[in-house]
Amino acid sequence: MARPQSAPEFDKKKVVAENRRARFDFAIDQVFEAGIALQGTEVKALRFGEGTIAESYAEVKGHEVWLINSNIPEFSHGNRHNHEPKRPRKLLLNGREINKMHAAVARQGMTLVPLSVYFNSRGRAKVELAIAKGKKAHDKRESIKERDWKRDKQRLMKDRG
Repeated sequence: MARPQSAPEFDKKKVVAENRRARFDFAIDQVFEAGIALQGTEVKALRFGEGTIAESYAEVKGHEVWLINSNIPEFSHGNRHNHEPKRPRKLLLNGREINKMHAAVARQGMTLVPLSVYFNSRGRAKVELAIAKGKKAHDKRESIKERDWKRDKQRLMKDRG
């Protein structure tokens, strides 16, 4: 099986939430960096390191992309204007990227999976979003075998020299 190219490295200053399971459950095809439209208390909660994207996914609706089911808990020092924890959040992408995502989801049966939420060097909250295809059980077993072999190979090389 041909191995896809490694994901481009984005300028990640502080990673807030990471979906580590996504790389195991999905074959990642293409990775994008998207801005995320947040309310004030959501930004504060993320800066405190709260928030999860383990069960979340992205969806193309019209000419917009939305992050669904991500959890940013209410800010502890927020007042009555605090945010709703699991509300859909709009992702900020340019038109060409949205069209590419829409085509992949519609025609090829791909899924939009968030890989991580982080702050870049300019202090902006960003989402690393991937176009991915779900792995079958035998593909997952193959990934486990490959990972175990790499670990054993490293161990053998360490012992030899």
